Amino acid sequence: MTPTRRVIIALAAGAAGGLAISASQDARLLSIASFVEPVGKLWVNAIRMTVVPLVVSLLIVSVASVESAGALGRIGVRSLVVFATMLLSAAVATALLAPALFGMMPAGLGTPAMSDSVAVSARAAAEGARNLPSFGEWLAALVPVNPVRAAADGDMLPLVIFSILFALASVSTAQTVRQPLISFFRAVSESMLILVRWIIALAPIGVFAIVLPLAARMGASAAGALGYLILVVCGLLTVELLILYVVAVAVGRVPLRTFARAVLPAQVVAFTTRSSLASLPALIDSARKNLKLPEPVTGFVLPMAVSTFKMSGPVTWIANAVFLSHFYGVPLGPREIAILAALSIVLSFGSPGIPSGGIIMAAPLYASFGLPAEGIGILIAVDFIPDIFKTVTNVTADMTAATIIARESPSG
Repeated sequence: MTPTRRVIIALAAGAAGGLAISASQDARLLSIASFVEPVGKLWVNAIRMTVVPLVVSLLIVSVASVESAGALGRIGVRSLVVFATMLLSAAVATALLAPALFGMMPAGLGTPAMSDSVAVSARAAAEGARNLPSFGEWLAALVPVNPVRAAADGDMLPLVIFSILFALASVSTAQTVRQPLISFFRAVSESMLILVRWIIALAPIGVFAIVLPLAARMGASAAGALGYLILVVCGLLTVELLILYVVAVAVGRVPLRTFARAVLPAQVVAFTTRSSLASLPALIDSARKNLKLPEPVTGFVLPMAVSTFKMSGPVTWIANAVFLSHFYGVPLGPREIAILAALSIVLSFGSPGIPSGGIIMAAPLYASFGLPAEGIGILIAVDFIPDIFKTVTNVTADMTAATIIARESPSG
């Protein structure tokens, strides 16, 4: 039995067991589900433990190994063009579809549709939204004052920028100075990849321990307007996901079966952890072993994509905003949707690869359109299922973009 099949079986067993426990409402069974939950958290923490040293070491090795900054600039420009083109396509399609889809929903349902738990989450998120930095403050924070603190706090985008600038500076140093630096960080990256393989080998245990308590707590909840939101967002993301397979085959020129098998391990990690960053090790491993992508792509493009490229951003930001406009009866015309679509492309590059990170990033933007801050809490409260689809879509887009960039690169 392949490792991927074992993970899928563990996933199905955890979901089935959790739903059975939820249906029984047996206190002893619920306590068992809570007992295994820390095991899942330990596994996720083990994955997260590898992300910062892996990203930093891979970026530094990839950038410092090029013969000139110009060579790196070319692959960087190609990456940004591919990312922006994919995001623009998603934004345009969602801007056209979302108003029609949510137009079928009654307007102005408002807060009476919220359950007590959703209302609590709404108030908590509204308080958090008021403390979010402005766009100018966010932009200034992209260059970290203290890179060590950025690493400790998990601020990946500032850390990525520092790592790239540091490696670019090393390109200008003498070869005798640069080579020991490359050797050191290459040793770090290779060691981290071995550690990652050990952790992934424990995936069936970790996945089961994550899914069982979650399914036991959730049961078969979601109805009415919130259920419709989940249905529409997940439907849009599913269509986007299927299109990514077509793009990988047609533009990246990768056989469908090969691409599907290569991206599946990362999708499974994304499904269970709801973290794009946690999926990075599996992406790199599959890109190297199964797709045979060149080192500049696996070491530079994939870490940059996972840290900055969120394909689901335009879809969810636009769809959630249109939903809230109908839910609260706040008008959101074509001009506002067009502005939202444009900003979602730019700001999605700064969305953190953590559960519901994009929703938090969108809070100030939604407020500028007159959408109540409490709406952010509603989105977070029901975001578990959509966030799974978002993360799976994001990591699939990362691999799709990598295949396209590899084909366009001279070494690809």
